[in-house]
Amino acid sequence: MTPTLFDKIQADLKQAMLSKDALRTSVLRLLVSAARYYQEEKSLKALADEDILQVLKRQVKQRRDSIESFAAANRSDMAEKERQELAILEGYLPQQMSEAEITALVKAAIAETGAASKAQAGLVMKAVMPKLQGRADGKLVNQTVMKLLGA
Repeated sequence: MTPTLFDKIQADLKQAMLSKDALRTSVLRLLVSAARYYQEEKSLKALADEDILQVLKRQVKQRRDSIESFAAANRSDMAEKERQELAILEGYLPQQMSEAEITALVKAAIAETGAASKAQAGLVMKAVMPKLQGRADGKLVNQTVMKLLGA
């Protein structure tokens, strides 16, 4: 049986604890806790990789939002800590797509849905997001959709 993403995270947590890496240990403990909470919330018997990706995406989004908030409040020390945590979490996400790949997918989704204006951006997003599955930031995809529909 191949190890799941959750198994890898738990093994990495154990390794971080053994090597006394406080930041990594803290981040991975929070991630395991969030995953277990997600499992309880959804009444799942086991966590599939897709479930862990959902939890990871939530955690990454929280870190990005925190970085923006701390930067706006001139708390560069806190923003830097969040950036370090974000880097650890992003290590577990699939390889991110390039802007060119995202643009190509968005163009295909626009052609597929027949969208012609920004008012139909929701249709395009609905068509393109399942194809991306955690390999692209939703905000970047939305910006690409708006740019292409606005042109």
